[in-house]
Amino acid sequence: MSITIAISNHKGGVGKTTTTVNLGAGLALEGKSVLLIDLDPQANLTQSYGISKPDSTIYEALKGEMGAVPINLNKNLDLIPSTLDLAGAEMELNAEAGREYLLDEIIAPLKEKYDYILIDCPPSLGLLTINAFTTSDEVIIPIQAHFLAIKGLTKIIEVINKVKKRLNKDLEITGVIVTLFDKRKILHRDVVETIITYFQEKVYKSKIRQNIALAEAPMSGTDIFRYEKKSHGATDYLALCKEFIKKH
Repeated sequence: MSITIAISNHKGGVGKTTTTVNLGAGLALEGKSVLLIDLDPQANLTQSYGISKPDSTIYEALKGEMGAVPINLNKNLDLIPSTLDLAGAEMELNAEAGREYLLDEIIAPLKEKYDYILIDCPPSLGLLTINAFTTSDEVIIPIQAHFLAIKGLTKIIEVINKVKKRLNKDLEITGVIVTLFDKRKILHRDVVETIITYFQEKVYKSKIRQNIALAEAPMSGTDIFRYEKKSHGATDYLALCKEFIKKH
């Protein structure tokens, strides 16, 4: 049975999609079977792998028009892509009975096939993210090493606690990943100390440094390991993957 993990932060620009892409790719390289789900209407995860017009997306699956059809990306790594049409899903699905469990129904038949299912959540706390939390075992929160990035954490923790109480009693925040980190900056070091004070052992020791290769890799339609395996980005995400596996 797989472990399903929502990678979420309602603040944009914190490296959420970058983390989903490269954590998933790193786990696949480590021999784990991984399914990525792009639940963001911006479809950045889908576009990061150079997929522009998929035949089937998570949008059709949520509407019940067809089952989820994963696309094979690389060895051990599959993707259920997204589309801009997903932007209207929250309004379209609002009248559906059991609307918070739609994603759970889609994923259930796939869980036996994968070790890990990683869900790239939209930068919001609406119905799509609630669906991700309802079907997930864990939530991982990427946080930029910036003062304003930690100010909004109260809201996402509040939503996670409500989902845990009402919809998914097993849901837990199991990881916090510091991204866009520069150890030379006192502010970044101070922010990390604040994050550790709050989340303690849930904060990954592996921090993701600022690295231009991480921004360039999506333009080549691939992950950091295939784009530039000797970059700081590849080094950091490989360390994160090994720490992740050890934690699990």
